[in-house]
Amino acid sequence: MEIKLDLHVHSERSPDGVMTIEEIVSLARARGLHGAAVCDHDLALTEPPQFDGFLLIPGVEVSTQLGHLLGLFVTGPVDTRDFFEAVEAIHGQGGLAVLAHPFEHSRDGARLAPAVPLLDGIEVWNSRADRKLHDANALARSFAQVCGLRPFGGSDAHCPQEVGNGFTAVEAEALTLESVRDALLRGDARPQGVRSRAWYAARSQLTKRRKTGAGPLSYAKWAAFAAKCCAQDIFWRGE
Repeated sequence: MEIKLDLHVHSERSPDGVMTIEEIVSLARARGLHGAAVCDHDLALTEPPQFDGFLLIPGVEVSTQLGHLLGLFVTGPVDTRDFFEAVEAIHGQGGLAVLAHPFEHSRDGARLAPAVPLLDGIEVWNSRADRKLHDANALARSFAQVCGLRPFGGSDAHCPQEVGNGFTAVEAEALTLESVRDALLRGDARPQGVRSRAWYAARSQLTKRRKTGAGPLSYAKWAAFAAKCCAQDIFWRGE
C-alpha cells in the first residue's frame, strides 16, 4: 500500500512552533496524508499519542556542528549537540538518522563528508529550504544520488498552512511504525512537495520571540527579516 508521510513537522513544543499534535494530525489527514513525524527542536516526543488510521512518528531535530539532524522513530532524549554522539544516540534507540535541509545555507558539500557514512538518509525535499538558496533541494537530491543516500522529504512545517507541503510516498505493508521504518530503509521512497511561503518563516520567528520574551532590538531585527520574506514571496517565480 502507498503511504504518504510528512516526515518533518514542528509542534508547539518547539520554541518557534504553534501547533498542537492533535492539530497536526487533523491537518495532515485533511491533506491526504497517512502519517507525520513530529521533530521538535532538540526535544524528543517521549510519549507519542496513538491515533486511529494515522501514524504519528516520534522524532527530534538535533542542532549539531554539521547541521540539523532528524532522529526518526526515537522516543528517548538525545542529550547532545555533537553530530556523532547524536547519531549514536538515535541508532541506539533503533531510530533513523537523517540530515535535514543540508544546503539551506551553503552549497559546500565537502563539509558533509564526515557525516555520510553514518547517515540513514538525507532530506532532499524541505518546503522551507530554498528560501536562502533557491536550489537547496536540488543540491540535496544530487548529493544524495552521488553519495548513495536514501531520500527523505518533509515540510518542516511550523505553521498550520505548511503541513503537507513536503512529504514522502512509500510502499509499506502496513501503517505501523515497524513497517514504515522498514520501507524507508529500503530506499525507494519518493519525496515531493511545494515551496512554502517565506512569510511563514517570519511568522515562526515571531512566535519564538514571543515565547522567549525577546527585547525591542530583537523585534526590530524581526521586522527587517519579515519585510525580506514578504519581498521573496512577491517576486518568487519558481524554477
